[in-house]
Amino acid sequence: MGYERKLMNVIEDNNGLILTKNIVESGIPRQYLSNFVKEGLLERIAHGVYISPSSFEDEMYILQSINNRAIFSHETSLYLHDLTDRDPINLSVTVPSGYNASKLKEDGLDVYFIKKELYNLGIMGSKTVYGRPIFIYNKERTICDIVRSRSSIDISILNEGLKRYVEDKEKNIPLLMRYAKQLNIQNILRRYMEVLL
Repeated sequence: MGYERKLMNVIEDNNGLILTKNIVESGIPRQYLSNFVKEGLLERIAHGVYISPSSFEDEMYILQSINNRAIFSHETSLYLHDLTDRDPINLSVTVPSGYNASKLKEDGLDVYFIKKELYNLGIMGSKTVYGRPIFIYNKERTICDIVRSRSSIDISILNEGLKRYVEDKEKNIPLLMRYAKQLNIQNILRRYMEVLL
């Protein structure tokens, strides 16, 4: 199979949105990427990110492809877990303490920092609305995050998220309380849960 055909397959397999690393992993010389851009078969939309003209840009996928330490969290994660109907105004991400997030902030994201030892707590795979893979925090970590950040979260979003979580058949209260203990919010969270349960 020629490199052009191979590259077309990679583009199709990735729903028209590819990264330079997809090309390298497939053993296709980078020159073919440049050729596809010159021929109008791909458009470069960010460093190392290319899209075919017939595809939709996928902001969340692109953002995480470029900033793989940024995990979708807070209101964004609430929305992806169907714990709120409110589409987030800004995307929310969590990064480890010490991470240079100035570009993320410039791009209008809500950025939260967490100690490195708590950063991986509750990370799970998910999909964007276009079906592309991303990483977000699980429901229990998300609930803990919005309670931890309650001073900067809209109270109606906080209350709706907690209420929907309590009504969720797949909730895991023991895990939630374990996370709350690790994140040092167990007393505050317990008060919220006592009202709702």
